[in-house]
Amino acid sequence: MLTTHPFDDDKLREECGVFGIWGAETAAAMVALGLHALQHRGQEAAGITSWDGHAFHTHRAMGHVAGNFDKDEIIRGLPGNVACGHVRYSTAGETALRNVQPLFAELSSGGFAIAHNGNISNAMKLKRDLVRSGSIFQSTSDTETIIHLVAMSKYRTLLDRFIDALKQVEGAYSLVCMTPEGMIACRDPLGIRPLVIGRVGDAYIFASETVALDVVGATFIRSVEPGELVIISEGGLRSIRPFAERRARPCIFEHVYFSRPDSIVDGSSVYSVRKQIGAQLAIESPVDADFTIPVPDSGTPAAIGYAQQSGIPFELGIIRSHYVGRTFIQPGDQVRHLGVKLKHNANRALIDGKKLVLIDDSIVRGTTSVKILQMLRDAGAREVHLRIASPPTRHSCFYGVDTPERAKLLAAQMTVAEMASYIGADSLAFLSIEGLYKALGEDGRVDRAPTYCDACFTGDYPTHLTDYEELTPTDQLALHGERIVA
Repeated sequence: MLTTHPFDDDKLREECGVFGIWGAETAAAMVALGLHALQHRGQEAAGITSWDGHAFHTHRAMGHVAGNFDKDEIIRGLPGNVACGHVRYSTAGETALRNVQPLFAELSSGGFAIAHNGNISNAMKLKRDLVRSGSIFQSTSDTETIIHLVAMSKYRTLLDRFIDALKQVEGAYSLVCMTPEGMIACRDPLGIRPLVIGRVGDAYIFASETVALDVVGATFIRSVEPGELVIISEGGLRSIRPFAERRARPCIFEHVYFSRPDSIVDGSSVYSVRKQIGAQLAIESPVDADFTIPVPDSGTPAAIGYAQQSGIPFELGIIRSHYVGRTFIQPGDQVRHLGVKLKHNANRALIDGKKLVLIDDSIVRGTTSVKILQMLRDAGAREVHLRIASPPTRHSCFYGVDTPERAKLLAAQMTVAEMASYIGADSLAFLSIEGLYKALGEDGRVDRAPTYCDACFTGDYPTHLTDYEELTPTDQLALHGERIVA
């Protein structure tokens, strides 16, 4: 089986995207459109829940939004002017329909639906305590712990119970929740995962990225602030800040790879930042080459920036086909290997005999880089110098990113020189962490008070990691790929 992106199987994957709308006549249809725009944030499953003023309605399915929510009868089965939706990759919980969000439960206060982007780093501990208290879990998703915490809270109002629940969780969360009284959107106090507010007509929208607002013709209002709860109901929109103020640490990888380049994240154009990242990379790691070549599509903006800064012409040395189906049955290893070229192929006429500087956004396991370098060599490239538009990824993420255990992170196991030899590059260089911050408009990374969560590069985790810390030392070492000496 060939996945949709055979050259993207070595990428870090965001767990999910969320989209909620209040006050739209065709709410579920609007959510489906918004989820289409957020499909890059989760391609494993999708779901939509609506509220018609009397009852909640839900449709959840494995696979892409298209094919699951492009049928009139499905949208008609989700009536009401309030709806929220979710696209998913799994980082916590198995791949199964029971884990597809929005999750829904009937509480004493009425129905409660929740869509979550992020990861709760003390979910295992919370779940153990809740089960001991009588809770019965229906999924293996960390998100369900929030529902049980709300249900078990002793506070009177649903909003107070929801706040009480959030004060018990750690990690990253951007949430869109639906109740009969209104819709709640919130970010964790560090703002690790993104969430924005928009408006179309009289309807309010919450979404993981501004590109989802663009698709439905909505106007971007602002980001939900770290630690903020925004409530929209018949009485209008209001904001509360129930948490102690902390220095924000939004995920820096949103700018490097996760977000679509046509989105605005934390006030910055993702496309412009990625071009500036490429320019900074050219300053730090120049090379003599004939062409600047991107690994499509994620490496393209950085490659443009590198080319403009270095003066080395930008060319498409790898051509991507956009017409490959989701699966392709292949009867043997040889055909399976050839099937990779269905998605990407070297532009042989351009690169034969040329020296190339190849720009990619990151290296995770290194398996993709090996394939790309070999493909370019086979097409006649004389030299291939690989430049990576981010620092080496040496640490696992606990905040909603599908990161391999550290034993499978190439940069955690090899030096840069060893990585270059393994991949087959004539040279290899990464953007420095200081350079990444400069590209984002910072003077550099302030060690004592970094302005982003950059733990995947530095190992500087901004929250407690209770579930990880409760592992035995041996299990911690195994997770991080350290050699265990008896």
